Amino acid sequence: MSQSTVDVQAYVQAYDQIEQEIEGLTEQQLKWKAAPESWSVTEVLAHLVDHSIVVSFRIREILSGSEVRLPLFNQDAWVAGQKANEGDAKDILIAARGFVNYNSLLFNRLTSEEWSKTGINFKGEPVAISAIVPAFVAHVQGHLGQIRRIKQAESETVNTSRSI
Repeated sequence: MSQSTVDVQAYVQAYDQIEQEIEGLTEQQLKWKAAPESWSVTEVLAHLVDHSIVVSFRIREILSGSEVRLPLFNQDAWVAGQKANEGDAKDILIAARGFVNYNSLLFNRLTSEEWSKTGINFKGEPVAISAIVPAFVAHVQGHLGQIRRIKQAESETVNTSRSI
């Protein structure tokens, strides 16, 4: 059982907030973009899965005792390269939940010593697993705000075009 002060429940519940925020959105709303270079809600969701993949790898790399630098990834290129906006938000959320659930099982097995293990990030700085998990939760919270802004912009655009 985990011996950490890291809030694993906050990690697990982060996607509850995302699901609540997008509940009831149509496919058109999920894929709407303010501009070609902007992300849609669906693309934000895909990015969060990509981020889960990278974070999962980083944590496992640290636990393995590897001394390689933890990877960085080009989020815009990943989202564009996988044609994320052509994906289905429900399928993306299923994948996200899978990563979160699988990682939470791991987190609940870690000892205090394992939570304290560190790796070297892409900037050359040490980072502990105990810092990665809350950073992930904060990252999701930031994108939750982004989803709210996308919804607001889409709503304003639709309302403006109706009044013309």
